[in-house]
Amino acid sequence: MHKLRSKVAVIKTTPECVLEDIKKLCRLADMPAALAKNQPVILKDNISWHLPFLSANTTPWQLEGVIRALKASGWDRLVAVHNNTVVTDPDKGLRLNRLLGVYRQYGVEEKYNFNKDEIRWVPYHPKFKTRALHKVYGHDVMIPEYFFGKNIVHLPTVKTHIYTTTTGAMKNAFGGLLGTHRHYTHSWIHEVLVDLLKIQQDIHSGIFCVMDGTICGCGPGPRTMVPVEKGYMLASSDSVAIDAVAARMMGFDPLAIPYIRMAHEDGIGVGDVGDIEIAGEDIRNVNFHFYVGQNMVSRFGRTVWFGPLKSLQKFFFRTPLVYLFVYASFLYHDYVWWPLIGRRRQRKILRGSAWGRLFRNYPL
Repeated sequence: MHKLRSKVAVIKTTPECVLEDIKKLCRLADMPAALAKNQPVILKDNISWHLPFLSANTTPWQLEGVIRALKASGWDRLVAVHNNTVVTDPDKGLRLNRLLGVYRQYGVEEKYNFNKDEIRWVPYHPKFKTRALHKVYGHDVMIPEYFFGKNIVHLPTVKTHIYTTTTGAMKNAFGGLLGTHRHYTHSWIHEVLVDLLKIQQDIHSGIFCVMDGTICGCGPGPRTMVPVEKGYMLASSDSVAIDAVAARMMGFDPLAIPYIRMAHEDGIGVGDVGDIEIAGEDIRNVNFHFYVGQNMVSRFGRTVWFGPLKSLQKFFFRTPLVYLFVYASFLYHDYVWWPLIGRRRQRKILRGSAWGRLFRNYPL
């Protein structure tokens, strides 16, 4: 059974006061009660793309505000764990998205979950009946040993996603808990997100989420989107509830999104907004009217992961042929969409928005 109610804190903020507002937001969402006092905190940023595209990635003010809030509440041992993906360069992403300077300013230790000298991967046998992970990995799934017993704070953004409609706190664990072959799970992506949250609830001493909705992403995310200035920040210790509230704000029915509905049904969080306490801002009439849409990658992906070519996905993605698709995605995003469309959209935000000016104030 899921809890009767969960709390999600929502505030409206501005660049001038966002750092103090994030501190208030974390208190409003009961962050001190959600995290174990005697354990380190893993900061799990969200770099969907190494290029500096506001709405796709954790923002520097989101990261700085959360670090300040944690330190003010007594957590001094903060560790950033970065993940590798087949199409994103984490080192480039940290620098271009102006996160690296924030980590260094506050003395946050950094680890890379794909570096065997820093993170050891160990077999984990789920204590629950998995919805989908067993179909991909068998009885055991390899996860980072470093995650066991530690708090984790997720730092996603409010945005849409070509395969999951929305993406947020639950999806943010996808890059951290699963290895470089995580793309094997895409056919069961909604079920896998539910399995991963259950694993998190088993291995972490506390879970908290702070979601940036200052510049949100609308369209075929998590990269090829239209950045939309909204000025919101959200926080919660319930990953399902914060994703549900963000989905509702974007204009979607949360319980019509499979990963939110299944997590709600399994009792690992609250996906029914009617059972969620919204602290802070009154968002009853908020509706961004966002949409997902499609791009070249999503059209091919849906055909292979969910459509008529599903039976051939092992041939496409579990043989050296996968590198052709990786390279094609890299070329499309970095050398076609970005120079033709993305850079112009980013420039518009940087020049025409106070949030863009704040972004430029953070050092590369």
